[in-house]
Amino acid sequence: MASQKLQAAMESLDSEDLEMDMSSMIDLVFLLLIFFMVSSHLIILKIDKRVKPPTADNAVVAKVATGRIVVNVLEDGSVWAQDQQELPTTEAIIDYVDQLRIQMEANGVNPIRLNLRADEAVDTREIKRVVKAAGEAGVSEVIFGSYVVER
Repeated sequence: MASQKLQAAMESLDSEDLEMDMSSMIDLVFLLLIFFMVSSHLIILKIDKRVKPPTADNAVVAKVATGRIVVNVLEDGSVWAQDQQELPTTEAIIDYVDQLRIQMEANGVNPIRLNLRADEAVDTREIKRVVKAAGEAGVSEVIFGSYVVER
């Protein structure tokens, strides 16, 4: 008896055209698209277009971007934070790096690194000054920004 009811139900389904509602799938795709557009925009904001980093044969694209304090050194030797704040003195660099290090440690981010983006024409004494200031602020790892040379 049950098999006869099942067979009758299957025969009625074969005669009907089944359609799938794609509106929820389309909504999901648009939400994912918006999410990735917004999150990729946040990474672009950290790059200062006034800095032209040097090229390097053995440069590697970083896989993890967390735990970085970005500092830019322009061609004229001026030092800028990633939020477009100028750091005119060594003490200002120490304060800025120390403040961000404390915030990151409070959020559980570890290890903390200085991401130094220096212009290719900047005097190396300016780079050394920034690295020493970061060391005094408690950050001992430094990542030097450069362009990858494709072969």
